[in-house]
Amino acid sequence: MHTITEAIREGLKKETNPEDAVQKQRYMKTDQKFYGVRTPVIRHMVKDTLKEYGNLSRDDYSVVISELWSGIYREEMYSAIFIAESVTKYIDKTSLPIYEEMIYTSTNWDLLDGIASHLISPLILKHRELEKELERWSRSTHLWTRRASILAFLHHKEQANLPLLEKLILSLAADKEFFIRKAIGWILRDMSYKHPEWVRNFIDTHENELSPLSKKEGMKALNRMESRKNESS
Repeated sequence: MHTITEAIREGLKKETNPEDAVQKQRYMKTDQKFYGVRTPVIRHMVKDTLKEYGNLSRDDYSVVISELWSGIYREEMYSAIFIAESVTKYIDKTSLPIYEEMIYTSTNWDLLDGIASHLISPLILKHRELEKELERWSRSTHLWTRRASILAFLHHKEQANLPLLEKLILSLAADKEFFIRKAIGWILRDMSYKHPEWVRNFIDTHENELSPLSKKEGMKALNRMESRKNESS
């Protein structure tokens, strides 16, 4: 076991909160064990551990992520994501297979969303040629891989590839899965802060193709903006 993996696991054990562990397990509707450690505590632990042990080599990066990701406790998997996103120099094409494996073996939305938002999103911006992978993911039979193809656009703001996003949303608009419909609404809402007219026109144009959930979520920010505008006028 890598020394960083060992340090993280020992730190999590020391912060164990049995009451919170039961609540988290119940909330996530899973049989997976929890330590009951809160996210800010885990992030702080990861930051301190990385600082203590110095720069990771690429091999160390892969090994530590793999060891923590394969852990019994959910917080070990969170730690793997936090370490992966903390060492930004390794968020590149070489690491894509690691991230893909994490996506495919995610056990729920809480893990997938962290991977898509903090690893895949910056990776796509850094290597735009990987956008073609998102099209492949959107055709996957695996739920979390399809969800990742949409949430990979989070935080892209002005740099978002809107034509590609439109294509992927429409290819998944008929998907019956709640988590896909929710993801479509989430990404539309995220885009509405920088591309309000595009989002409004997209929803209007494809009203009959998008699910009610996707439209409701996608319009939330725009409706708030419109409400504030009316109140101030």
